[in-house]
Amino acid sequence: MDYGLQKKSLSYQKAYQLAIRVVKAYRYLIDEKKEYVLSKQLLRSGTSIGANCAEAQGAISDNDFSAKISIAYKESLETKYWISLLKDTNYFDEKSAHSLFQDVDEISKILFSILKKTRIES
Repeated sequence: MDYGLQKKSLSYQKAYQLAIRVVKAYRYLIDEKKEYVLSKQLLRSGTSIGANCAEAQGAISDNDFSAKISIAYKESLETKYWISLLKDTNYFDEKSAHSLFQDVDEISKILFSILKKTRIES
């Protein structure tokens, strides 16, 4: 069951799929690498992107929408930071980090585009 995922925006759908990947990466880091601190940061920021996109869908004003998209964008930047740090400290291999980073970067670009448009129009 998709619980209405198909009716959601592209940014929400991509952020939701990213959140699934982040949860799986978190499990890997905990179970296989026994890494408990950085992985928690990745989990928090990586799942927050979609949560803020979901809140933006229910925004009560244009300013509210823009604020939630702004938070989602900032969380995407933070998520890229944690991915890079986990790669550079050898918790992620190059291929895994690159793939995850690319997904976050795509969402970052979508969110930034939305943010620019909403800031100009408001």
